[in-house]
Amino acid sequence: MILSIFLLAAPFVFETRYSQHVLILVLLYITLGSAWNILGGMAGQLSVGHAAFFGIGAYSAAILASKSELSPWLGLLLGPVVALPVALVVGRICFRLRGPYFTLSTIAASEMVRLVALNWRDLTGGAVGVVLRPSVFSGTDKVPYYYVILVMAVGTVALCQWISRRKLGYFLMAVREDEETAESIGIDTTRYKLVALALSAAITATAGAFYANYFLFVDPTVVLPLALSVEIVLIAIIGGLGTVPGPVLGAVLLKLSSEVFRNYFEQANLLIYGALLILVILFMPDGLMGGFRKILTGDKRQVTG
Repeated sequence: MILSIFLLAAPFVFETRYSQHVLILVLLYITLGSAWNILGGMAGQLSVGHAAFFGIGAYSAAILASKSELSPWLGLLLGPVVALPVALVVGRICFRLRGPYFTLSTIAASEMVRLVALNWRDLTGGAVGVVLRPSVFSGTDKVPYYYVILVMAVGTVALCQWISRRKLGYFLMAVREDEETAESIGIDTTRYKLVALALSAAITATAGAFYANYFLFVDPTVVLPLALSVEIVLIAIIGGLGTVPGPVLGAVLLKLSSEVFRNYFEQANLLIYGALLILVILFMPDGLMGGFRKILTGDKRQVTG
């Protein structure tokens, strides 16, 4: 109840445009980290290509606005529709591989999407990108954007919680722990991995469409970089893979620390940011959730060892 009140009142407590912008970014990355966690954490499929789905969602909103008189907010619906068939095709191909080969194949798939966006100039604007006109919201008041992304973030976390307590969650866990054993007891591992990928891709594309409406500009270097995929993965790993609160904690820690370091340490911010990541990985190899759980149970040796 207290958390709900805080989330609803946050944009009025933090009244400056910058603080509201940071809140929006945190919620955006909670959405992205939680979406990735369905595939990477619950199903154990280490994808480093989710920037492709984010970019598809962003371009869906941008192209919809630039090629027609329709609102770019309809991209929140169009993005997942476009991303789903792409995800299913990519999944059918990439799920034939396992381990590092699967990870490399997702990077390749993401790079293919980026190159398409870069070279299909008539549709995507190429390297120039696409500028969106403000629609519905003024573009200066950040409070409406905050509530849109709040609904998306809360909905995604709630979906992850629901999955974790249903048959789908248990089957994904079985795939993560031992895929061969899961297959031997009759679980269609490819089917459930595709379901996880479809859900993850659809949510990520919706977040990409929100990004386009919020920033009003899309180009391949902004919405389709490998660095974005890596950052999404780090959020889930730092927070705790396969846990529902993990990506939430990871997004809060990484985005807030990134903003603080950028403001106070300027050129040294990336060095300090990287050192923070190394410390968390060294002393909490199971992520923040795993570290907190061990501290609460008094297993200090495992936390530091």
